Amino acid sequence: MTAAIPTHGGNLRWAAAIAQCAPDEILDFSASINPLGPPQSVLDALRNAIESQQALTAYPDPSYRRLREVIAQHHNIDPDWIFPGNGAAELFTWIARDCSDLATVYLPVPAFADYERALKALNIPITTIPLSLEPDNFDLPWARSPQPHSALLLNNPHNPTGRLWSADAIRGQLAETAEALDLVAIDEAFIDFLPPDQQQSLIDQVAEYPSLVIVRSLTKFYSIPGLRLGYAIAHPDRLKRWQQWRDPWCVNALAEVAGIAALGDRDFARQTWQWLPTARGQLQDGISKLPGMTVYPGAANYLLVKSAMAAEIQQTLLMGDRIAIRNCSTFPELGDNYFRIAVRTLSENQRLIHALQ
Repeated sequence: MTAAIPTHGGNLRWAAAIAQCAPDEILDFSASINPLGPPQSVLDALRNAIESQQALTAYPDPSYRRLREVIAQHHNIDPDWIFPGNGAAELFTWIARDCSDLATVYLPVPAFADYERALKALNIPITTIPLSLEPDNFDLPWARSPQPHSALLLNNPHNPTGRLWSADAIRGQLAETAEALDLVAIDEAFIDFLPPDQQQSLIDQVAEYPSLVIVRSLTKFYSIPGLRLGYAIAHPDRLKRWQQWRDPWCVNALAEVAGIAALGDRDFARQTWQWLPTARGQLQDGISKLPGMTVYPGAANYLLVKSAMAAEIQQTLLMGDRIAIRNCSTFPELGDNYFRIAVRTLSENQRLIHALQ
């Protein structure tokens, strides 16, 4: 390919340059975004906000009180424990700064690229924990006998494998290492794609463990990545420290409007929970039947696929079918032998399966 492979999925301009078409002609399986959204409730709220001009002509509330109240009600916690961010990526920056005086940060790998980006920007020592990719090995990648005054950064469901660890397993490890780990950050960006009775969230443990930080994203589940909106749940003392570090108004007013509307749309959430298992099963079954491809089972809205021809497949799909997938060569531990695909609608999934055939 003529240009470097992007670190993140969803780079449609890069994909369109290879496919020699317009960006809106690309069928994007590279970014794990809910294909059912954005919800109509969010579009209506944005339209009303723009027509009233209030969200355009006035500064956002610097405390984001209303947004924090809605998030708090969604999780049944106090608003003081919530910190809205300009996507989860901004929150990783403050997590990294919180680790700047620690001995090391334990990082299970492969890992989402923004973790390492944030840590390396502040020259923070990283101790990697290799994660087994074997489908029958779901051991929790925790720091065994961690150094005093260290940290751990984990995501659940894991990206890019999609595996989900139980809350009980994480809680047990958290209790065992609480004295050594000054900060445990758990990225739950994709956990909303599971129904509430299947989610393995640690939000209910934040009050018990002052070292615990939970990161959530609203952009993936509600299909609003262009607005950049996430939030952290942590002890208020930690969040007050973060607030002193950041620029004012990091979350724009339209993102705030969208987040408030999205969290109130329970019908959209139920529709997503009904769609995903069937669509993911269709995609996993169709690709697993193709020669030379191994599909890893996952709990999120994406699948990791092993293939010795991942780079060639990516280029061929773009040039011949205008379909974008995520080449995992930007995950150093995976290299050129893996690609990741988002789960989309049944018809779009079938289009990808046919193209791979």
